[in-house]
Amino acid sequence: MFLVTGATGDIGRRVVRLLREQEQSIRAFVRLTSRYGELEHRGADIFIGDLRREKDIEKACRGVQYIISAHGSDSDALNLDYRANIELIDQAQANGVQHFVFISVLGADRGYEDAPVFKAKREVERYLATSGINYTILRPAGLASNLLPLAERFRETGLYLLIGDPKNRTSIVSTDDLARIVVDSVKVPGARNQIFSVGGPEILLREDIPQIFSHIFNQQPIVVNSPLLAVDGLRGILGLINPEAQQALGTFRTLLSNEFFCRKDEIAKLEQTFNFSLENLESFLRRYLAV
Repeated sequence: MFLVTGATGDIGRRVVRLLREQEQSIRAFVRLTSRYGELEHRGADIFIGDLRREKDIEKACRGVQYIISAHGSDSDALNLDYRANIELIDQAQANGVQHFVFISVLGADRGYEDAPVFKAKREVERYLATSGINYTILRPAGLASNLLPLAERFRETGLYLLIGDPKNRTSIVSTDDLARIVVDSVKVPGARNQIFSVGGPEILLREDIPQIFSHIFNQQPIVVNSPLLAVDGLRGILGLINPEAQQALGTFRTLLSNEFFCRKDEIAKLEQTFNFSLENLESFLRRYLAV
């Protein structure tokens, strides 16, 4: 049986879908307030719990052979990105789990001091690598599914808000490809005890994204390029009223102010290991936007 955390998220839903297509047994860890009807309909065993509670994690891990950690942090990096994953690894050891797939983030190893999510995920990576459990650590760049709401807004208005340097490079990975890599990691020998940077097959400039939207919808983009100073100003205000939100914005600023792309050799290694060609951003968007 597979345990999938973050099962209602963009990655988790796709992972559950693929596993059920393979007729695998799945326990989907979800919150009571989340929308898990699709997972239930597909035949997943629904486990309602809170990843901030060790007892819930302990119960969810009983009788599972594989754990896929695909949950986000909801601005609570300490409890969800760090503590929950450490407890999942501890329970994996206690239950003799055969393979643990951890979805980290590209750049987790760069030492971004102002980004709690990056720091938490890097510490989890270290803990997992020394746990004695078979593992695969995936460090994805930006997810293509995150751009779907922006593309819909562009279709309606022609507007695209670009914060920071438009020349920064990025690798946008098809969320479907990432889910396939996650599922295959437990059975592909070359993925065992490995760390992979996961991006799309092309290195894009951030300013290329509205141009891709323009090509898809056949309309000229109106690009509003806002400086990072706007984010810094907001962080300063939040620091006075909501320190936790200020810290979360630190991760957001890190994402905006740095380059997150995969080298060609990293993509070649990914395609060779998992034996399929990665989908580019425009193809992904066209499929989901029915264009």
